[in-house]
Amino acid sequence: MREKKIVAINQSNYIPWKGYFDMISMADEFILYDDMQYTRRDWRNRNKIKTPHGLLWLTIPVQVKGKFFQTIKDTLVVDTSWAARHWHTIRSNYTKATCFEAYREIFEELYLGSDSLGLSEINYRFLSRICGILGIRTKLSLSSDYKLIEGKTERLVDLCQQAGATEYLSGPTAKNYINPKLFERAGIKLTWMDYSGYPEYPQLYPPFEHAVSIIDLLMNVGPEAPTFMKGFNR
Repeated sequence: MREKKIVAINQSNYIPWKGYFDMISMADEFILYDDMQYTRRDWRNRNKIKTPHGLLWLTIPVQVKGKFFQTIKDTLVVDTSWAARHWHTIRSNYTKATCFEAYREIFEELYLGSDSLGLSEINYRFLSRICGILGIRTKLSLSSDYKLIEGKTERLVDLCQQAGATEYLSGPTAKNYINPKLFERAGIKLTWMDYSGYPEYPQLYPPFEHAVSIIDLLMNVGPEAPTFMKGFNR
């Protein structure tokens, strides 16, 4: 009998919300699917934070003109001053948060030391560092580390097989295109991430909003962040 191994596959996102990190924590290996086409006005290069004036998008400026089919791993930054601007905005809006000082140096270094031009590399830097803060030890790998075949579900199944998966954890939106029978034939259990039922936490600037960057959770509750997540309470 094969040793149980849960694999999840998702595009890399910029400072994503708590649900994304829950999905990482529930897997033994999380494959960043950066061979996928970059999608505009999506979560690849932007996310939201809370401010006294409402939700605010933090967006990494990337090259898009004429690049209709570029992959995430081939997407490049067009203005390297984005990191300093984002850190200034975060610092300005979270300075009164309970745990801001506890994470100030970590995030300041994370932002001001971010000099890569590749969006995928930037996202990986932030994802891996935040996983470390949360105590998530899941292996983060890249789809480019594997051989890729054609077909939506076929490629996912093959990636799982290459990674030695016994179970595939998928986001719920993939129900629109995944063919479950292909996983069944491969002997890989298919399970779906459930993002419902998250508890609220003490958050600046009401009303409460779940769908904001993980940075909001960390700045507000610090080491208690896992108690407001799912992957740590299985």
